[in-house]
Amino acid sequence: MAEAKKLRKRSETDSRYKWNVEAMYQDDEAWEADFRAVREQSSEVTSFAGKLGESADTLFAALQANDALWQKAERVYVYAQMRSDEDTGNAAYQELNRRSETLFAELSAATSFIDPEIMTIPDGKIEEFLREHEALKQYDYMLRNMLRRKQHVLSREAEAMMAQFSEIAGAPKQIFSMINNADMKFGSITDEDGDSVELTHGNYIAMMESRDRRVRKDAYERLYSTYRKQLNTIAAAYYYNVKKNVVLARMRNYPSALAAALDGGNIPESVYMNLIDAVDSKLDVMHRYVGLRKKLLGLDEIRMYDMYARLADMPEVSVSYEEALEKVRAALKPMGQQYIDDLNAGLEAGWVDVCQNEGKRSGAYSFGSYDSMPYVLLNYNDKFKDAFTVIHELGHSMNSFYTRRKQPFTYGGHSIFTAEVASTVNECLLMQDLLKKCSDKTERLYLLTIYLEEFRGTVFRQTMFAEFELEAHRAVERGEVLTADRLCSIYGELNRKYFGEGVEYDDFIPVEWARIPHFYNAFYVYQYATGYSAAVAISNKILTEGAEARDAYLEFLAAGDSDYPIELLRGAGVDMSRPDVVNSALDTFAGLVEELEKIAEEIQK
Repeated sequence: MAEAKKLRKRSETDSRYKWNVEAMYQDDEAWEADFRAVREQSSEVTSFAGKLGESADTLFAALQANDALWQKAERVYVYAQMRSDEDTGNAAYQELNRRSETLFAELSAATSFIDPEIMTIPDGKIEEFLREHEALKQYDYMLRNMLRRKQHVLSREAEAMMAQFSEIAGAPKQIFSMINNADMKFGSITDEDGDSVELTHGNYIAMMESRDRRVRKDAYERLYSTYRKQLNTIAAAYYYNVKKNVVLARMRNYPSALAAALDGGNIPESVYMNLIDAVDSKLDVMHRYVGLRKKLLGLDEIRMYDMYARLADMPEVSVSYEEALEKVRAALKPMGQQYIDDLNAGLEAGWVDVCQNEGKRSGAYSFGSYDSMPYVLLNYNDKFKDAFTVIHELGHSMNSFYTRRKQPFTYGGHSIFTAEVASTVNECLLMQDLLKKCSDKTERLYLLTIYLEEFRGTVFRQTMFAEFELEAHRAVERGEVLTADRLCSIYGELNRKYFGEGVEYDDFIPVEWARIPHFYNAFYVYQYATGYSAAVAISNKILTEGAEARDAYLEFLAAGDSDYPIELLRGAGVDMSRPDVVNSALDTFAGLVEELEKIAEEIQK
């Protein structure tokens, strides 16, 4: 076997490819000064305890002090985290990171009185404060959103008891995590090259993408046979996680666990149900795609372990980071020259940490504090697909850049419901640009496969997960117990519905629910599907409607967390309270399937 390429040390990386983290703190001594200042500053906030309802001036002063505290604390935390991620073997920065995490925990405890105390202020008094104090209106949305949920806040004594039990309530998730990540071993399989390779969570999907069907089958059966051995224990953990959600929802006077989960973002239940209904109505297209996979893979029968197999390989061409940026800039032209200019200025200023180095955190992310650059961590590997990672993370960073430039710290973040829209819009624009310029049939097949798999994995799969969660919670709300057999039955029936009768099923796939960690964050995954659908709709509008759609979207990018997610997306031209957006995305999927069918016919000739 070829010797593995040795990673360079951090000090050996050209400064052009490093982020400019020094723009946050010139040196660690400056960080230490802010660390100490934050601790001292916290006493200013705690001095307002018990006084928030005294006057509009007092409430405003307390909220301003709290924002100032957290703005500086966020900067301290982000710097330490980024320095740690540059080289996870650097003990000094690991220590800074641990200290910043401890600081965050201390501040959270110290400032925890604010929300409950505001809840005790009569609604009419808050309204009066807002009328008489002009500057307090900055917090209008935040205060109204807080008061909106007042009916679900219990007495001070009850809330104190709930807080004490919060760690215990997290036990099912922790138990699953220990089983899934620490205790469970899948053994080894023989890979495409004939080498024995340990099967892990990390390499399972790579095995399932293999063109060698024997590798896919071995990985699939080895993984799920291992989960079967732990199935009753995992079922018990998941049942009590669902039971906890149902009980807490009832204690807080919600009609259902779904209603409780959606209330944080004021998301109507119709958004959740519209997603399921829309996807269910278009499952015939999904079934056609499964049939195409069978044809393109040259199979007599298709099984669940064939669903990730690569339909085409991109020619092995090296794509430098600079070449990837050119693809990114070309794809983002519909966003307008100002967007491109702002992006270029950010790249020049040092937003991005590009290269792999020894000890660097894996993967990619967009990060930063409210008053820092919107930094991007990459591990660029000169692959064609890396361009999608670049444009994805830059989408997040541009969102942060525009938000922080317009919004106060209070609204400088983004809700989970909207966070992925900016990154996925960028990916869609890149895909459309590449498809428009592509003339090579193999490359086009590769691109179509990527696009279709994004749809399948993000819209169809996550909606199937959403249906599973809904049925599991409804069952417990009806008084049922979720045994391993019951959970496998629910999941198996859904899998058959989503993938169709053209698949040869087995006894392994009904077990898949047992390996999904997201199920322990109830009613979370649907947001991947809604966010992707919104992004497809917005990118299509930008490409077909031009400046008006683009400008509405740019306003959305600058809106941050200043309104409810549904309202923010409505401003961008997509109404998630109606099924139209999901239907439009599914129509795009249908068009891609139709094009793939034509290519499949040509290949078969």
